[in-house]
Amino acid sequence: MTETKKHNGVQIDLISSDRLDGMATMEKIQLILDSVRDGDIVILEEGLTPDEESRLIETTMSEIDPDGFNGIEIETYPQSSGGDSGLFGRIMGNDDSSRLTVIGPADQIETLHKDETVISALVSGN
Repeated sequence: MTETKKHNGVQIDLISSDRLDGMATMEKIQLILDSVRDGDIVILEEGLTPDEESRLIETTMSEIDPDGFNGIEIETYPQSSGGDSGLFGRIMGNDDSSRLTVIGPADQIETLHKDETVISALVSGN
């Protein structure tokens, strides 16, 4: 996934659920952070569990360097499942874990709009 860059644009890595299946939490986090440190935007087909997302944020916070890595911007939303995936559904334990997650370098991605069906982001090049 991470190769020597020979382009001036922003690379977007679309990672399938098949790639993440069977990986331990820290393996997933390392895969994501390696790409984001390279300035790439990562989109996870199935997203992370709430625990994995918390661990990703915790790991990121410990690695922020004022002269280098600026951290991440992360947005997640449930994909439509036809069921009750709203707040009430989550409280009742009916939350669909199938979610799309967008992760990118904090200094390159800015969320402009987020609702239940769309995440709009502005991405600046290096």
